[in-house]
Parts: sequence; structure tokens; C-alpha cells
Amino acid sequence: MGSGAVSVGWSEWPAPAKLNLFLRITGRRADGYHELQTVFRLLDWGDRIRLRVRADGRIVRQGDRLPGVDDPADLAVRAAALLKNEANCAQGVDIHVEKRIPAGGGFGGGSSDAATVLCALDRLWGLGLGEGRLAALGVRLGADVPVFVRGRSAWAEGVGERLQPVDLPPAWYVLVDPGIHVPTAALFQSPDLTRDSPPAKIADFAAGTVLDNAFEPVLRRREPAIEAVFAGLARIGLPRLTGTGSGCFVEFADPDVAQDALARLPRQWNAWVAAGVSDSPLRDALARPRPD
Repeated sequence: MGSGAVSVGWSEWPAPAKLNLFLRITGRRADGYHELQTVFRLLDWGDRIRLRVRADGRIVRQGDRLPGVDDPADLAVRAAALLKNEANCAQGVDIHVEKRIPAGGGFGGGSSDAATVLCALDRLWGLGLGEGRLAALGVRLGADVPVFVRGRSAWAEGVGERLQPVDLPPAWYVLVDPGIHVPTAALFQSPDLTRDSPPAKIADFAAGTVLDNAFEPVLRRREPAIEAVFAGLARIGLPRLTGTGSGCFVEFADPDVAQDALARLPRQWNAWVAAGVSDSPLRDALARPRPD
């Protein structure tokens, strides 16, 4: 199904990408998970999810899939199955995902897809679970899912599930996907990873003194392609890494300056510009009246 082929019964929902404007590991918990600090910045660009309610109770994935990901492992399918089970819902759904967010880039594509399915199906199935319960379900799918459910750029702690909305100034980002996918588990096991950074304060971030990402030095040493992107981006601004992926970005305060900077990058790079938002496109879509 192409982007213009939404037929009767289908609804379309945004699944926005995110950036981590910094990312620190401040310790390790008794259960083995790491304590993190980060700021999630939601973007005006991302995947598109199409849903069509089924009366037979089945959850059916339509369209293209990510290579190597079968339907039961697909986060959008898992989100629908989790919600259906938790709400004891008899309805089903057809799911079609138009992927725009590169896999493994640290832009949150899979987590955002899952959050959009949770939120949209809560509405389409008439469940009314609400944001809090949906965010709690989201944690079971992935640490980044709750921020997409709540739909606001946020300061995050814990494994990323303790969220405090933050007001961020307008910004535009030149994004680059080097096309490298390193499993997150392998990065967390790296002996070079700093796991005991001092906790940052929101005031430090607001002052611009907290911009580091614990995974940046690990990935730059491990992957020459990422190091090459950092060297190229340094010609237009301060390059940074998002999440635990390979995605890189430079922040700008003006959209025209960002576009000019993009034009100076090598043409063969997978690069584009996206704007930061305080409220996600999904939150805006859910706020609109449902058509009869």
C-alpha cells in the first residue's frame, strides 16, 4: 500500500522520531539495567502507521517488513497484541508501517511505531485506558516507548521511563544516517563504556554544558564510517550522536541556516533536516475529533 492508497476503513497516524540531546550512564541497578539520564527531543518527521480495525480479532501485519524481523517480533505487532491482551479486547487490526526512520540509527523508530499503535488502538478500539496506563504498557515493549506515548519532549531518568516534560527552544537539526547498525547489547558490554558519569542537572543542560553521549567515543572508535561522519559534520557545527545508534546530528537555531549547512555535506550521504517539537505530531493527531 503506497502513501496515497489509504482506503475505506483505514486511518493514518504519525510515529515521530526523536533525538537524545545528551545521554549519560550514572550507574547500574541490582537487576542489571543501567541508570540513564537523557533529554528526548521529539521531531516533526518520522514513520507513518496505518490501521484498520478487524472484527475477527486477528492482528495482521501488512506491507513491507524490516529485513530479519518476523511478524511476532515486530514492535508494532507486539504493541497491538499486548494492548489486546491487557484490555481483553475482542477486536483485531490490520497494521501497515511506512518506514522512514532508519533502523539502528538511534532515532527511535521501532519504539515510536509501538507507541503509535498503543495510542491509536486505544482510541480505535474504544478502550479509554489513558496515557498513564499506556505508558506503563510501553515500558514492557522498550524503555523509549513511554516518551512517545506521552508525546512531549522530556528529561528522562531511570532506564528512560521516568519523564519530566521540558520546554526547549525552537531548533532544526541536520541528521545523518551512516547506515551502521551495532546491537545495543554489544555497546553496553563494551569495556570502554563510561558507566559512572556524575548525574547532570536540568540547569546544567539548559546552560549548554551537558551535551555528551556515553556511546559516542565507543562508536567512533569502533566504526570508521561514524568517525568519518563526525569529521564531515564538524565543518558545519558541533556533531553529536543520538541514543545508542549510529545517527548523528548538528543543531541549528534557524531553518534556513540548517538547510544551507545540509547543502554543504557530501551528496552521497543519507542526510536531511528535521525540526524539533515540544508536542509530538501523534499527540496533535489524537487531540483532533474522530471522524464519524
